[in-house]
Amino acid sequence: MARAGIIGASGYTGAELLRLLAGHPQMELVLATGDSNAGALASDLYPSLAGPWPDLVFERFDSDRVAMLGLDVVFLGLPHEASMALVPQLAGSVGCVVDLSAAFRLRDPSLYPQWYGFEHNQVELLERAVYGLPERTRKDLPGATLIATPGCYVTAATLALAPLLDAGIIGRSGIIVDAASGVSGAGRVPTATTAFGTVDENFTAYGLLDHRHTPEIEQNLGAQVLFTPHLAPMNRGILATCYARPVGAHDLSTGSLLEEFATAYAHEPFVVVTSGSPSTKASLGSNTAYVTARYDERTGYVVTLCAIDNLTKGASGGALQAANVALGLDETAGLPKAGVYP
Repeated sequence: MARAGIIGASGYTGAELLRLLAGHPQMELVLATGDSNAGALASDLYPSLAGPWPDLVFERFDSDRVAMLGLDVVFLGLPHEASMALVPQLAGSVGCVVDLSAAFRLRDPSLYPQWYGFEHNQVELLERAVYGLPERTRKDLPGATLIATPGCYVTAATLALAPLLDAGIIGRSGIIVDAASGVSGAGRVPTATTAFGTVDENFTAYGLLDHRHTPEIEQNLGAQVLFTPHLAPMNRGILATCYARPVGAHDLSTGSLLEEFATAYAHEPFVVVTSGSPSTKASLGSNTAYVTARYDERTGYVVTLCAIDNLTKGASGGALQAANVALGLDETAGLPKAGVYP
């Protein structure tokens, strides 16, 4: 049984990890910290956790205590700079650190000041980190000691586009990604833009031309991308709609694109290739991504779509999936494939 800890467990990604670990047959929760809610019952903050964790109390982080627990894996649900500062303290005292922030996602440290507003001072650890998207980096994950969990928008865009780029079907410039997310993607702390009165019956684009997931999407795809995120009036979910121009001498059709996806994802436990239109509702509460593609003969565009739950496959579920692979556990352990419906 792998021994697990969550640092920053009182946020949305931490609460999602607690939900998933409650059903994990090969992982035991040993530690859950939440400095801003230290001493509080997890079930008071999240009543949905009262069943599996009726007596769980959020602790204050103590590096000495963490070092003494013999943890096989620690999940970090912290702000970017806080994770960057903490990982060096954890290195060597826990088996594997799985960071849900962006602190170790970008390979080029010079990108951090522009896109995240801080200088990266842990370049050696950045170079050592393994990117935690099993559908793309599975072979690099076994035995990893530091895993960078992908951004939620990035997961959807990558799964929607990577197979066609790999096959040389679409070009690597001029790709457009429009994606809409539920409000939980902004975190638990309310702001003026995420308050109910703002979000309800509203649909708005944000981060125009400069959203921080842009360089990560481009890094994953090896392509130029114009990315526009939108905030949708729902709690959870992401729907990414992507547009690209075909290249090369391919006899394209919607059927051939779907066959390409079916081949690429034939052995992926959490990717469903569908001929229908993916919906966020289908993915709700699951670690499953739904993808599809279309070829428009009239305009010559290829259109691909991907729907995921931003907190599960897009964050905590993806982190747990990568941790399972890193620790040699069943990759699907603790991860629901079926969404909650209606």
